[in-house]
Amino acid sequence: MDKKNALRAGALAAGTTLMMLLMSSPALALTRDDGDDPGTGLSVIETLGLYVVAPIALFVIIAALVTVGDKSHKKKDPTSSNISTKAEAKA
Repeated sequence: MDKKNALRAGALAAGTTLMMLLMSSPALALTRDDGDDPGTGLSVIETLGLYVVAPIALFVIIAALVTVGDKSHKKKDPTSSNISTKAEAKA
């Protein structure tokens, strides 16, 4: 029974993939629409800068601002500021 279900699922997946490939037409991707005015493409350096370097730089800047903002104020805890932790017992 398991082999029959596996064969049926495989045939269904293969058939679906084949139909999707046959119905999609890559030639239509070259057809321009009305008002379509594509610009020049990005170079490799521009693409890496835009999609890799810029997000990393923004993350570092935001993390630095959060860290500086967190350390700028001193922690004030009036309940534990006057407690000494040294043991004063003498033997």
